[in-house]
Amino acid sequence: MELSPAEWQAIGLSVKVGFWSTLLSLPVGFALAYLLARRDFPLKSLVNGIVYLPLVLPPVVTGMLLLLFFGTRGPGGRFLEDVFGITIAFRWTGAALAAAIMGLPLMVRAMRISIEAVDRRLELAARTLGASWWRTFFTITLPLSLPGIIAGAVLSFAKSFGEFGATITFVSNIPGETQTLPIAIYSFLQSPTGEGPAIRLAVLSVIVSMIAIVGAEWIERRVTTRTRAA
Repeated sequence: MELSPAEWQAIGLSVKVGFWSTLLSLPVGFALAYLLARRDFPLKSLVNGIVYLPLVLPPVVTGMLLLLFFGTRGPGGRFLEDVFGITIAFRWTGAALAAAIMGLPLMVRAMRISIEAVDRRLELAARTLGASWWRTFFTITLPLSLPGIIAGAVLSFAKSFGEFGATITFVSNIPGETQTLPIAIYSFLQSPTGEGPAIRLAVLSVIVSMIAIVGAEWIERRVTTRTRAA
């Protein structure tokens, strides 16, 4: 299981992409989860469908849409380059964006379940006693939904760590820049001598994914047990 420098490079890049994609999508994911859990509005079904669309849409289609919009000729790509001087197509930042979009549905689902499990009577009691909406949110809603937030972040990171289709379509396969762990596995499998490195990285992917799934499930069980006990 001794890893080569190229393998370590792919692992390090995957961790980097997973960390930033999870961190940057946390506020968006929580806002969407809270909106879907606590608000009724005319386009709620449409918003819900858009959020979960990456789960059922072929990843290569998601990557193609990102390339069309955020590519050097796309409207989003031109805007970022002209205004901020940023290019995300064929960069690790683009890989982070693709991973964030693919992991967002899992994050929103875990957070939404946790928010819906919060007893609304506790919030109502706090508001009745004079607490503002913000104070109620930060002292009751947010702490009680924290396990779901953690579970969502873990699942999103695991999805980002193993994202392949949208990433390779959007940012290609550039060693040291966009070649994340799953893309490295794909590259090794194209080589006659790459079976060993591919197997090592595949085993590592399975371990990381299992830890994330078991950890998120344990956190969700804690939420359910606590809710029933209350």
